[in-house]
Amino acid sequence: MSIYAIGDIQGCYDDLLRLLDALRFNENTDQIWFAGDLVNRGPKSLETLRFVRSLGSSAVTVLGNHDLHLLATACSIRSERKKDSLSEILEAPDRDELLDWLRHRPLFHYNDDFCLVHAGLPPQWDFDTTREMAALAENALQDFNYADFLKDMYGNKPNLWSPQLKGVERLRFIINCFTRMRYCDDNGKLDFIHNGPPGTQSKNLKPWFEIPNRKNADLRIVFGHWSSLGYYRGNNCYCIDTGCLWGGALTALHLGENVFRVSIDCEGVLKPRQKKS
Repeated sequence: MSIYAIGDIQGCYDDLLRLLDALRFNENTDQIWFAGDLVNRGPKSLETLRFVRSLGSSAVTVLGNHDLHLLATACSIRSERKKDSLSEILEAPDRDELLDWLRHRPLFHYNDDFCLVHAGLPPQWDFDTTREMAALAENALQDFNYADFLKDMYGNKPNLWSPQLKGVERLRFIINCFTRMRYCDDNGKLDFIHNGPPGTQSKNLKPWFEIPNRKNADLRIVFGHWSSLGYYRGNNCYCIDTGCLWGGALTALHLGENVFRVSIDCEGVLKPRQKKS
């Protein structure tokens, strides 16, 4: 069996099919790990969501910030933004089934060799803590009263991990790490202002995977979310968001003894100057 991880699709369904053809993906023998942000801003979010769900156990997807935005919009907690492309999902006859499936996706997935997240991990979390924190937030999303959690999910504070964080503050920090983080300082304080490539951030900040002595440095972590970073391999980490939506590429990473990438060029739906994460 081959396992491939694929970066942010954001509704670029046709590009996804072209990439799967290039991989010669066989859903009976292979598995795809999706790095989150299946939907939004691209032209075919509904088709993407239906297709990935139809793959059953041949697909694993972690939740990204755009996936959570869809859930919050469906609960009338957030409003559709100008560049959103969620209306087809929200008006679809199978809307409830798709949204229920989506909110039961994990924030963290792993096997013996690799871990998958959408955005990143704070330097204070080792594997056991990461797994525990993911389970806490996943339980809140999968609870019958999940809309109450979504109401409190948004916000930039707290931005520094402490084992003493409780309740909503702990859950918000967890979500922000798994779905939003890019930069932090050496203490792990999260920054939500800078989203450009390394070298454009404030001097006190580093990409999360470059923080010295981070407790998850022994994990091989695959992530998306950071299209301005593009494909990155280093520090035991792999970024696979190569900006399909923006006219870059859609990338798959072969997760095996021989790690390699397969990318296809994408026409792009939005121009880079329009880009907002």
